[in-house]
Amino acid sequence: MSEAAYEQENVQFEVAGLGPDAVDYLSAWELQREVHAQVVAGERPGTVLLLEHPPTYTAGKRTEAHERPLDAGGAPVIDVDRGGKITFHGPGQLVAYPIVALPDHVKVVDFVRRMEEAMIATCTHFGVETARVPGRSGVWLRADERAGERKIGAIGIRVSRGVTMHGIALNCDVDLGWYDRFVPCGIADAGVTTLSLETGRRVGVEEALPVLRTHLAEMLAWDDYRPTPDYEPRPEPGRAPRIELVTPGA
Repeated sequence: MSEAAYEQENVQFEVAGLGPDAVDYLSAWELQREVHAQVVAGERPGTVLLLEHPPTYTAGKRTEAHERPLDAGGAPVIDVDRGGKITFHGPGQLVAYPIVALPDHVKVVDFVRRMEEAMIATCTHFGVETARVPGRSGVWLRADERAGERKIGAIGIRVSRGVTMHGIALNCDVDLGWYDRFVPCGIADAGVTTLSLETGRRVGVEEALPVLRTHLAEMLAWDDYRPTPDYEPRPEPGRAPRIELVTPGA
């Protein structure tokens, strides 16, 4: 089977565009909506879209005016219908959009943790120790002699009619200069990092993709799993959830 289409028993993976074929954010958003409608209607199995975006800032519904970049460096700033605050997508960042129906025994919070666990396991594969930080979304490295607490994987989810949209973004070898233009996810007291920076060698999207795909498939089989122990809790700015729930028919 080609790299562009990889199928597991209950979900299929599609590479929508990487590198020079990176997918414009609005085009990917429209693709998500099309796939979401098909999954809701039972016309296709659950689907995970894997891709890169050109440089783009996306602002979730909790983004405040002062959190937007004053100078976006030519990248668009797009308001989106997911939870969370503002974040960056761009070359060197592996994005996965799981568009899957949640089984009855999997609650939304569990789904979020499964997606975080897939990123944690991918980082572990490359020798990078990460975990969740209660009170903050995504996947983090603990402060150490090299640097302070820093984020390597972001998450923002929307659930409509029992089917998920949006997803996760893992920093492989993204240019961190883009993060200097804003406060990622509204969290000013922590940094951002990449697999390449933490391993001391280039870990590109093409190398990380099959690893993340394997761990996502494990999590989307909906079997029980043993979660990685959390780091110490940290408050996240704002009190609203980062996950938007949409009632049936919405």
